[in-house]
Amino acid sequence: MMLHVPGVLTPAQVREMRAALDAAAWVDGRETVGEQGAKVKQNRQLPEFSPVGRDLGKTILAALAKNPTFFSAALPLRFVPPLFNRYEGGENYGLHVDGSVRSVPGTGLQLRTDLSCTLFLCEPEEYDGGDLEVVDTYGTHEVKLPAGDLILYPSSSLHRVHPVTRGARICSFFWLQSMVRDDQRRAMLFELDQSIQKLRGRVGDMEETVALTGHYHNLLRMWSEV
Repeated sequence: MMLHVPGVLTPAQVREMRAALDAAAWVDGRETVGEQGAKVKQNRQLPEFSPVGRDLGKTILAALAKNPTFFSAALPLRFVPPLFNRYEGGENYGLHVDGSVRSVPGTGLQLRTDLSCTLFLCEPEEYDGGDLEVVDTYGTHEVKLPAGDLILYPSSSLHRVHPVTRGARICSFFWLQSMVRDDQRRAMLFELDQSIQKLRGRVGDMEETVALTGHYHNLLRMWSEV
């Protein structure tokens, strides 16, 4: 399941992040990938332990914690702290798949990468190219979202970032381990939860909505790994 989550950050938060990122020191993005990824990756990133990146990442995770749509779709258990990348002057990232397990820097912990997130920090008209292309069971999808919006997709998907031919594309990207490992089950829970919320908005709490909520939590209890 791919999901566009709009308005994760406010315009003011985006402006503050862009100002901090414009003043930051960037490094070669190949420093954070393995041998296969390094062959097809041409971009720049903030270092994993960048104080600027860590502070901005905390702002992003705090915003996501308040976003019910994101929580319902991802059912997050733990995150790799958000990273930041920059593409310009033809830089791109060729077709690849994200690693299945990642370390959480500075903790000694590891997590399974169930879901990948890209949070856009530039408006689409600020740059040409730079579309995120995701290839999944249902075809090829190209994504280029407004600043402050996020795309959520399974980490098992092949994906690439097309060359940026004008301007600069600046994003945050990160991974998470979900409480529910299976993508199809997560999608079913998300659809059920969204239907329950819409029904409650129309008719309020009644016997049927309470029963459906019970079914949702029983399924989550059955499928979750916590």
